[in-house]
Amino acid sequence: MRLTGKSIIVTGAAGGIGEGIARRLAEEGAQVIVNDLMAEQGQAVAASIRVSGGQATFFEADVTRSADMKALVESAVQRHGKLDAVVNNAGWTHRNQPALDVSEDEFDRCYAVNVKSIYLSTVHAVPHLRANGGGSFINIASTAGVRPRPGLTWYNGSKGAVITTSKSLAAELGPDNIRVNCINPVMNPTTGLGTAFAGGELTEDRLAKFRATIPLGRFSTALDVANAVLFLVSDDAAFINGVCLEVDGGRCV
Repeated sequence: MRLTGKSIIVTGAAGGIGEGIARRLAEEGAQVIVNDLMAEQGQAVAASIRVSGGQATFFEADVTRSADMKALVESAVQRHGKLDAVVNNAGWTHRNQPALDVSEDEFDRCYAVNVKSIYLSTVHAVPHLRANGGGSFINIASTAGVRPRPGLTWYNGSKGAVITTSKSLAAELGPDNIRVNCINPVMNPTTGLGTAFAGGELTEDRLAKFRATIPLGRFSTALDVANAVLFLVSDDAAFINGVCLEVDGGRCV
């Protein structure tokens, strides 16, 4: 197993892509901290991983609050004796609509969940990663940060910020043997954000039109993203730093 003994936090892991990432990393031997605000669902994910023979515990924390993120990081260190990696998966989007129709509160939430969370995880995790001799961050961005389209302007901008921030951190933290990479999934209609991305009900007509823009002819799955995370967080990617990997079936070509 490629991640035996590694202590890894996965944020937003009570369902969807985050759950898929947590499960895949645990399958490869990682000691996973499942994080989310949805306690019941998050506890169920962690319990299911344990039933399957993996190692996982749940920790409730709001990724937009400094005290919560500090406690989340410290919980991993206390439970596992160290921290090896953080997967910043938690994300949020405003509804697909004209830029002028997005409220200030929606804008603030979008940037708090998608961007401030990266800042907070960096502030609180880096000292522990340095003490551990290195580690890595995997930040889940989006194809929206590379190939933006109308209707999701402020979300697009937040994911563009994740991409640029990841590259800058990779350059800054590299001398500490801390790698920072990000992943750009294309839309996964089964996640809770699907209807917001589409701006309404996910009708077959809407899905067909979006699917037609993906050369491989299908949407991303949680496993697609989880396998990419597994590679980037593993020692197989020990010399990969500052990359942004599109898991999009060719959408951004």
